[in-house]
Amino acid sequence: MALDFTVLYCSIDDFTKTLINDQQFKISYEKSKRGGPALMSLSEIMTIVVAYHSSGFKNFKAFYLYLKSYRLRDFPKLLSYSRFVEWVPYVLIPLAEYLKGRMGKVTGISFIDSTSIAICKNKRISRNKTFKGLARVGKTSMGWFNGFKLHLVVNEVGELLAFKLTSGNVNDRTPVKALCRRLKGKLYGDKGYLGQKLFEELFDMGVHLITNVTARMKNKFLLLQDKLLLRKRFVIETINDQLKNIADIEHSRHRSPINFLVNLLAGLISYTHQEKKPSIKTFNGPIPLAN
Repeated sequence: MALDFTVLYCSIDDFTKTLINDQQFKISYEKSKRGGPALMSLSEIMTIVVAYHSSGFKNFKAFYLYLKSYRLRDFPKLLSYSRFVEWVPYVLIPLAEYLKGRMGKVTGISFIDSTSIAICKNKRISRNKTFKGLARVGKTSMGWFNGFKLHLVVNEVGELLAFKLTSGNVNDRTPVKALCRRLKGKLYGDKGYLGQKLFEELFDMGVHLITNVTARMKNKFLLLQDKLLLRKRFVIETINDQLKNIADIEHSRHRSPINFLVNLLAGLISYTHQEKKPSIKTFNGPIPLAN
């Protein structure tokens, strides 16, 4: 579902009014490679970059040409496509700061998962130069890929609580502690997060990690509520699917790492503005927190 340009712009503009007072950022924004000032405002550039991810277009240039043909009333100072692309890297930091303010509420029920972000097809791994030294070959349940992993934590109503990007060969357990810094309560994950050491470290932080066991392990006692919520892990898998197939955070057309990060952050922001997010029904009563 496409985002309302007016609503999105107003939200972003309220944020940029505080950011633009930062003299250091203002100087970096007003000077481009060719020395000319931007005719479009920072809010307008950010709005367009984010709106693309809910537009249904699978090519940003096609979306931008659509704006020039049919939405000039909304963006009267719209730049040429090549000029606009020059300004895209300048919104990386503002997008990151804006996304921090879009994080959801910690409710005591959280789900964690990772998804692959491939930057090229497997047959082109050896020829990819854009992400040389950054992307790594990794493996998921879907097979091998070259790129990165996006680690997400969400609550039961589909709101983002934390995210982290790592190279594709990083173990899923590695970034968990950093992702759980502001969490409390129970965290549900798949078997990839099994580990006594990780469980103890998280428990000391006030987070109770709950996972299924492997076929070779003895079955462990779980509360009925925990067993049912483990079966509800599809909520975060659905979010990952929407981010990749609707928000288009994964594609092989990137020509620079900065543009890749802008595309990723804008996709996540677009999701946070989504009115109907994947969610589950939970049980009545308080959620017990780890001591």
